[in-house]
Amino acid sequence: MTTPFQWLAARVGFERGALRLAASAALATSLMIIVTGGVVRLTGSGLGCDGWPRCSDNGFAATPELGVHGAIEFSNRVLSGVVCVAVGWLIVVSRLQRRSVPALTRWGWVQFWIVILNAVVGGLTVWARLSPYLVAAHFLAAMLFLTATTVVWHKTRLLDRPARPLAAPVGRLPVALLATVAVLVVFGTIVTGTGPHAGDSSDVPRMPFNWTVMTWLHGAAATLAFGLAVALWLRTRRDPRSAAHRRTTLFLVALLAQGLVGLTQVATDLAEVVILAHLLGSAFVWVGAVRVLLDTRTPADVGETQLRLVHALR
Repeated sequence: MTTPFQWLAARVGFERGALRLAASAALATSLMIIVTGGVVRLTGSGLGCDGWPRCSDNGFAATPELGVHGAIEFSNRVLSGVVCVAVGWLIVVSRLQRRSVPALTRWGWVQFWIVILNAVVGGLTVWARLSPYLVAAHFLAAMLFLTATTVVWHKTRLLDRPARPLAAPVGRLPVALLATVAVLVVFGTIVTGTGPHAGDSSDVPRMPFNWTVMTWLHGAAATLAFGLAVALWLRTRRDPRSAAHRRTTLFLVALLAQGLVGLTQVATDLAEVVILAHLLGSAFVWVGAVRVLLDTRTPADVGETQLRLVHALR
């Protein structure tokens, strides 16, 4: 029996340019959903729609009675639909490539299921009246989606190009860097969960941690990430024209800029616009760390278990 994709594959074929464009669209929407989620929280619109999946008892769309908070929350939900379209288009374009790339189609489906996961977590967040733990989980699911879109975007840039090995081994530094940045992101969600911006004007519970202590731990993780990035930069400098060295340099710039925004955030008493800039910066730092790993890891650097992961990413 012929499947719809098999029927289409016999009649339609896309080139690499269409695949790269689809991957770019998916990456862009993953960044947008993080930013708009931040806007929802910082404007106190987290419960602008008081139900899920329906916005209110009157239907799925926001009504004038819900005011600006309802409009903001509903706009974020509409963007989730745009994300689904972008991911669906990526799956179609990758599946119907004239030169087959089944690995990218699989990654497209990974994106799809992460979007479903994030939608479910978002619904639970509304039902739980903005539990700070579910809000954190919602953000981390969005970052997981960003990871998948980054991997696909990166892989489309390497299609049909021979891999260029690094002139010098970098050991486990890229993995350590990515793990540290992951810890940095998690601490960021805890700082958010203990801070004053709860996402709604009502009495929303906060995490029972000391905000100052969590902020210092967040800063310590950032300092460690910076140290690992400098060490990696010194290793890759032996091959200054390599993608790994360029990527590590860009990551260092992004991390330093993010640190500056973070200090400004504290100095301005957590001004909303600065927090939003810090949120966007966290996404760029994470993308940078993922791409550093992708550009620096080679089969000679890893053990058997890690080797399978690298093959899947590359």
